[in-house]
Amino acid sequence: MKLDYSKGVANAPGIDVERRKKYLAATLVTCIVLSLVGGTVHVLQLGANRMHDMRGKAQIEMHEEKNHVRAAGEDFYRQVEHEYGKKQVTSYSVAEAEALLTPEQWQDVTTMVTIPAGEFTVGTDSGRADVQDRPQHKVSLQAYQIDKYPVTNAQYARFVAATGHRPPLHWPQGKIPPGHELHPVTMVSWFDAKRYAEWAGKRLPTEHEWEAAARGTDGRRWPWGDKMDPSRLNTYYQVGSTTKVGAYSSGASPYGVMDMAGNVSQWMADDFLPYAGSEAPKDLFLAKAAQLPTSGADRSMKVAEFVTTEERYKVLRGGSWKSDPFSTSSYHRNFSWPNFASDFFGFRCAKDLTS
Repeated sequence: MKLDYSKGVANAPGIDVERRKKYLAATLVTCIVLSLVGGTVHVLQLGANRMHDMRGKAQIEMHEEKNHVRAAGEDFYRQVEHEYGKKQVTSYSVAEAEALLTPEQWQDVTTMVTIPAGEFTVGTDSGRADVQDRPQHKVSLQAYQIDKYPVTNAQYARFVAATGHRPPLHWPQGKIPPGHELHPVTMVSWFDAKRYAEWAGKRLPTEHEWEAAARGTDGRRWPWGDKMDPSRLNTYYQVGSTTKVGAYSSGASPYGVMDMAGNVSQWMADDFLPYAGSEAPKDLFLAKAAQLPTSGADRSMKVAEFVTTEERYKVLRGGSWKSDPFSTSSYHRNFSWPNFASDFFGFRCAKDLTS
């Protein structure tokens, strides 16, 4: 019997090529899968490292988080309850408030800085900035004065004692927490800040005035320059609370104005409106209000829908001790309802120069 191998031999090279193709395809798929898995693991590791880094910067233990993080708007409801509640809080007498600081300290915290008339850069053209911060443009301002520091708890206590205005809701028994006399006052609404400014014979600054005092004439991004430097400001939970005004002397603006980045976000006189030429959506500048839920299920879960109103927010500037560091850029515009108050909202005053 004669065996014919010609057919098998003739097809052997073809079979070998097909096998190689299959092996190569399988190898390629395996490599792709391993790359995806490896990439996913890498991203997860980066995320874990980032979370660890953020927790380290926050200096807040996870079991204490409930004492530091609150739901959006919770401060507002606490403020309303405090302001309109039946319980009357006794605070300082005028003499007690005056005794909170030494004469030298009073002289320092009430210092105002003169900003000369000129043309200033406001806003930015950076594509990474929030849309409300654009475009960059020039403004001309008359000379004016602005507080060297944000208004302190001690200053606000003097206002409370003189006028009978209610103290901030987080002052125990209406008194400043010990050791916080020189910290900026917080838990004050825009209306509280406005009343204080009027009592002090001043006013709230416009956001153009505030930005000019922070950036100077060269349009720098932060009061000290164009590079972020965490050692120059209190932000990103690196302390976990407010700090004494002027604690970050290296963060002074070109005019020597302090705490223009971090510590507390500061109320401006202005409504939150778009810049000329802004490409921001119009409804961004219309205040949103919570609409009471109509269904029983939504009410039980405390679900509310936010609807657009014709009201306007007020502008806040400077970022705070809680902020993302880049939200402390001098051109960044934050905003809130004028009757909101928070533990990172504060203010400073300005004044026209008398002729």
